[in-house]
Amino acid sequence: MLEAGMKAPDFTLPDKDGNLVSLSDFAGRRVVLYFYPRDNTPGCTRQACAFAGAYEDFKALDAVVIGVSKDSAASHQEFAEKHGLPFLLLSDPELTAIQAYGVWQEKKNYGKVSMGVIRSTFIIGPDGVIEKVMPKVKPDTNAADVLSYLQANP
Repeated sequence: MLEAGMKAPDFTLPDKDGNLVSLSDFAGRRVVLYFYPRDNTPGCTRQACAFAGAYEDFKALDAVVIGVSKDSAASHQEFAEKHGLPFLLLSDPELTAIQAYGVWQEKKNYGKVSMGVIRSTFIIGPDGVIEKVMPKVKPDTNAADVLSYLQANP
């Protein structure tokens, strides 16, 4: 997994509407980049809804919120509409950004080992350098923790 102080790898991925979005599009702004396992699962839904609930606070801090999973653009479209998600959701079925950020890892679930996305958040500064890495975040507190960090480190 990447660490604070490292240059954030650029990527270009489709959003829920099929438009290509690059990390470099947000140069000069802070970016909250969070990786999550799957649309419409309980934890991922709570996490996304918490980011949506705090979205105006993130906007007031001029921070861009981007969620990334390997779900399709169509899945993201439905997920965003169903839960009123106002921020970008990017589709990464080829694991381009997911692997570049080191969040595709071995997971154990009920004794079964498989590969999957480790729920993680990266705060990227206006200069494109990673300010903070939050590995293995909890879906219920992630958005509040990120907001607290941004407010304490303007």
